[in-house]
Amino acid sequence: MSTSASETGTLVGRGSERRPRRQRRNGPGVNWWLTALLIVLALTIAIPLYFAVVTALKTTDQLGGTGFGLPTDVRWANFADAWRLTDFPRTALNSALITVGAVVLTLLTNSMVAYAIARNMNRRLFKGLYFYFVSALFVPFPIIMLPVAKETAILQLDNRVGLILLYVVYGLAFNIFIFTAYINSIPRALEEAAAIDGASTWAIFWRVIFPLLAPMNATVGILTCLWAWNDFLLPLVILSDPGSATLPLVQYVFQSQFQTNYPAAFASYLMAMAPLLIVYVFAQRWVISGVTRGAVK
Repeated sequence: MSTSASETGTLVGRGSERRPRRQRRNGPGVNWWLTALLIVLALTIAIPLYFAVVTALKTTDQLGGTGFGLPTDVRWANFADAWRLTDFPRTALNSALITVGAVVLTLLTNSMVAYAIARNMNRRLFKGLYFYFVSALFVPFPIIMLPVAKETAILQLDNRVGLILLYVVYGLAFNIFIFTAYINSIPRALEEAAAIDGASTWAIFWRVIFPLLAPMNATVGILTCLWAWNDFLLPLVILSDPGSATLPLVQYVFQSQFQTNYPAAFASYLMAMAPLLIVYVFAQRWVISGVTRGAVK
């Protein structure tokens, strides 16, 4: 039997009504799970941060209970005590010099090594070098900690310069892994066009490849910055001069010497965290702009 036009229109209308209902039924479920996940992830950061801020503003007598209560008497002098006891200007300058040096040298050297390996992966030597560098990811640092400390002392590199070089070398394995994967996604036609115009390999890297590495440079730079600024074990093993101590080292001594003065200790943690927050705000914008530039090119 044939279906009339009115019945067909009714069926089509019912079908069009059912589809939005099904979409509406699926949409809120997905949004609910995403919202719940975002709330959980936000709480994992907000709760410790709230605890640190509240503790830094309390007096020693107010540390009883759960620790999450608001201070009845705000004591801003805890930050002044932390500034004085940790010698914050000097130690922050040491951490800044080491961090900036490690980031700059890492971006300049590791990207060049990764480019040489990525564009010669068809050769056995470079493929072997790639797996050799990447295999360092599976070597725990405590295994080589004592030999490295002894070698740096013999070479008189148990200072800030030696620490910067070690950050560059120890970050090579992971950085080559991600740099190589990204460079392989860049078309070789760009390099061939530059070579036809007479550009050398050095000029091709700095004028063509390195600008396209802006998103990956931002990623490596942020990871290296966080590692060098917050690292405790490597400066503890390498640095022999107390005047070159970084913020994590001074905070460790501060915590062990003043075990009951937790407000001043948490104040020092917040002071050490502030420069990284500023760097992250600007670096995040640079990452987004770098991704856009890379997509346009």
